This record gives sequence, C-alpha cells and structure tokens, in this order.
Amino acid sequence: MAGVRHDRDVEPGSLLVAAPNLLDSNFRRTVVYIIDHRGEGTLGVVLNRPSEIAVHDVLPNWGPHVSKPHAVFVGGPVEQKTALCLAALRTGEDAGQIDGVIGVRGPVAMVDLDSDPELLVSKVRGLRVFAGYAGWESNQLAGEISRGDWFVVAGLPADVLTPAGVDLWGRVLRRQGMPLALNATHPGDVLRN
Repeated sequence: MAGVRHDRDVEPGSLLVAAPNLLDSNFRRTVVYIIDHRGEGTLGVVLNRPSEIAVHDVLPNWGPHVSKPHAVFVGGPVEQKTALCLAALRTGEDAGQIDGVIGVRGPVAMVDLDSDPELLVSKVRGLRVFAGYAGWESNQLAGEISRGDWFVVAGLPADVLTPAGVDLWGRVLRRQGMPLALNATHPGDVLRN
C-alpha cells in the first residue's frame, strides 16, 4: 500500500507495546512511552525496566523525590549515561507555567534534572528517572510497525509511574479491545508453555 504511514498513530503520549514476536533483548516485552515523534525520528523511554541502581546514588538531589521503586529505570539502549526524567503533574498544574518542565502530553512532562527538585515536588504526583532512551531515525519506526514488531496504543499518565513488579506489558494489552488483548496471554517463554 503506497502512501500508508505505519507510524501515523504514534504521537507524544502514545505507547509502543512490543509484540510477542519481538525478541530483541533491548525491547522484549517492553512498553515504550513516546516523548517526541516527528519527521526526523522518534524518541521514547522504556517504562518497565527498573535497574538495580538507586536514583539517590546518581542524582542525590532527586533520590528522595522519585516514585517507588526509587530505582533508575533503563529507558533504552541509546546514550545510557544520559538521564531523562518524566513527571506526572498534579491536577490543575500546567507544564507551560512551571520552570524546569516541558509538557509531553496531558499531565506528563519532561523534567530538567538541573533544576531544583524542591521547587517542583509539590506540583507533581510522581517522578521517574530513566538512563538512556529508545530512538528511531526517520521511517525506521514505521518499518518496525509494518513488520509487526510493535502495537501502537494510547498511553495513560499512570503508565509512566507504574511500580516495578506490575506486569505493565500485560496490563496495557489487556485494556485494549479484542483481538489485541489476547496478546497479553502470550507466554513469556513458549518453550515452558
């Protein structure tokens, strides 16, 4: 189908949910929150990969303020020494009126980690720090979607702050209509099925 854009539903705030057949170790059973999507490429963070590193150990000023678990999450394979922070703003707060944040979608905003956390914490419901990110060059993501590697679905602000131990991949798929929701029952290891 010439002219069909397979990434047409991708926008800031949407989720890329790894299809069961996506076995790349960087993205197997992941949920990626899209921060930016434009002609030059796409940027997002993996929401469901907590690390063993405490935020306090790498960003002591932010450590006490991040949502549980207080771990740095592995945002993706690109620039893993770079830290990104997403926040869910409290009801009534406007990212455009708060120094140190850039709105992504609805109450979700990126936080400038060089800003003072004390000035921000009263305005957010929660914060999460990510090491690295997932990135795609122009048309790369569209190719992966057309190949069936990703499901594109609407994200919820609460997805950004999902605690470790919750099967976010399964949860997001289960809240989709049929037949997409059936993918949530796909076993993690088909050899153990």
